[in-house]
Amino acid sequence: MAFPELAPEVTTFYTHHFDEGGRLTSSADGRLELLRTQELLRRFLPKAPARVLDVGGGTGVHARWLVDDGYEVRLVDPVARHVEQAREICPADLGDARSLVAEDSSYDVVTLLGPLYHLPERGDRLQALREAVRVTRPGGLVAAAAINRYSSLFEHTALAHLHTDRLRASITDILATATYDGRRGFTVSYFHRAEELAAEAQAAGLENIQVFGVEGPTWSLLKAVEQSSGTSPSEDLFQSALTAARLAEPYPELLAASSHLLAVGTTAG
Repeated sequence: MAFPELAPEVTTFYTHHFDEGGRLTSSADGRLELLRTQELLRRFLPKAPARVLDVGGGTGVHARWLVDDGYEVRLVDPVARHVEQAREICPADLGDARSLVAEDSSYDVVTLLGPLYHLPERGDRLQALREAVRVTRPGGLVAAAAINRYSSLFEHTALAHLHTDRLRASITDILATATYDGRRGFTVSYFHRAEELAAEAQAAGLENIQVFGVEGPTWSLLKAVEQSSGTSPSEDLFQSALTAARLAEPYPELLAASSHLLAVGTTAG
């Protein structure tokens, strides 16, 4: 089956330059992202066993804990290297979020914890979300993650080089356009505002939509400590950042300070 074309920079980045398998475990803010994604999803997941399609699931970091929780998980990813690694955890197929081979209403839950990051065109993001809705049973759960529009502002301050001419120009462009061209460092990317993510989820047919800030407003302090000291932050600092993420949830004005956003919604049933 022919899939929609993915930006070649994305495939090259994840095949040759970046270890996606270690992203959520090798840094304090990555561990915070993983822990918060787990606790947020567990609030909404149906009881195991239920069928979960992990779309754009990378090497299976999230699939692993879902399998451990008792769910029946299948993973789809456009990067062959990821699929090969993920097959050690669960059934995994090469595929694209915009054109899923799964049948209509065949899963209880569909997660898109990566695809929206690398689809700069709104039409492509809506197609990915609509495909998730299509393959989810009536009343089922769809969860979609996005990179926050302002995350690079916090990240590159924490890395102590936002003031340099190159980074200042690059981040200014991201803030103005919500896109990154992938010419260096990261790859082709799109950066959402919370209200925009909610609107796209609604346009795709989801109901009861809620948007959460995954890491909360103080995640960049963890990154700053690692950058300046070369060591992991103390457990007290990590737990304080985790507590801040939890306390910030009732306040939508703090969504803009998180690194990632998570939208959850249900299909019409």
